[in-house]
Amino acid sequence: MITSIEGDLAVASMPTGLRPGAPQPRVLVIEDERALTRVLSYNLEREGYEVVVAHDGQEGLRKAQTLLPDLIILDLMLPVLGGLEVCRELRAGERTREIPIVMLTAKAEETDQIVGYSMGADDYVTKPFSVKVLLHRIKALQRRAEPAGEPGDTVEHLGVRIDRIRHRATFQDKELALTPTEFRLLECLLRQPGRAFTRHQLMDAAIGEGAIVLERTIDVHIKTLRRKLGSMDLIETVRGIGYRFRETTGE
Repeated sequence: MITSIEGDLAVASMPTGLRPGAPQPRVLVIEDERALTRVLSYNLEREGYEVVVAHDGQEGLRKAQTLLPDLIILDLMLPVLGGLEVCRELRAGERTREIPIVMLTAKAEETDQIVGYSMGADDYVTKPFSVKVLLHRIKALQRRAEPAGEPGDTVEHLGVRIDRIRHRATFQDKELALTPTEFRLLECLLRQPGRAFTRHQLMDAAIGEGAIVLERTIDVHIKTLRRKLGSMDLIETVRGIGYRFRETTGE
């Protein structure tokens, strides 16, 4: 856990795993606690990331919209413009809606996490936290955001189409504005229509194995997906289990 700055400065001593010659992934840290931004910058840079820092929400939103980072670490309690509003603006922007967002906050209540995920966060880390664990979760988010480039890059069923190469989702030829987590969740359901997935299976597929999240988080994402699809019928609730994508147009 973070108990002192000095104790975390040497956390990232392992190799980065980035390919030689590959461009540095850019991480935007939006956090008003300057001691913490120094710790995060030090560790992220040692892992091979380019780090950009903003100390209030308005500055962070501007830098996100201008620089289009590969990932954003976003505190909730920010001056000038709150973290939830920053997240809402990023998810509403055409160029920023797909950037993975890790919320970093002292708010650890279940309702706070649900609100964070409903606003479009891809991960939610509460303070105090382990920098090593945070780095692991950042790398996991990056891996899930990379296009696989394998057979089956597109899948379509009942008018919903997923294109992994272009990272696009459409319903009846209308593009869906999905967060990275919503995209992976919809893809998981769409690839096996009729199969009932448990909430834990959906969490592993959409958020990642080992992520500490609430089962209700999936319920929030499903609710948002149904709203964006404009249909309550395509994603069915399986009582006592979880959810499935409708197999046929009939009952």
